[in-house]
Amino acid sequence: MAQLRTTLARVVWLLFLLAALLLAAGALLIALKANRDNDLVQLVLEGANRVDLGIFSKDNGIKQFDGANAGIKNALFNWGLGAIAWIVVGRILDRLIRP
Repeated sequence: MAQLRTTLARVVWLLFLLAALLLAAGALLIALKANRDNDLVQLVLEGANRVDLGIFSKDNGIKQFDGANAGIKNALFNWGLGAIAWIVVGRILDRLIRP
């Protein structure tokens, strides 16, 4: 039973870490003004949009910036917070599940 819980905790942690990495990579791609016609860039940005849960949306998230480079600031701030949240919650769940 302990081995099952350890494996489950690892899987949960990896899934939450993957979500955080998608958000961080998406924010970086937006900040670098990456070519959105590229398939890999599209894949990362679509993945980030899915895991932002609406709460950390770059379009309507916790904080909305105005003015020059507002889109970049919104992505960095909201998706950055989202990545931190995914890591924190993932680590908490990892500790709760692990024996």
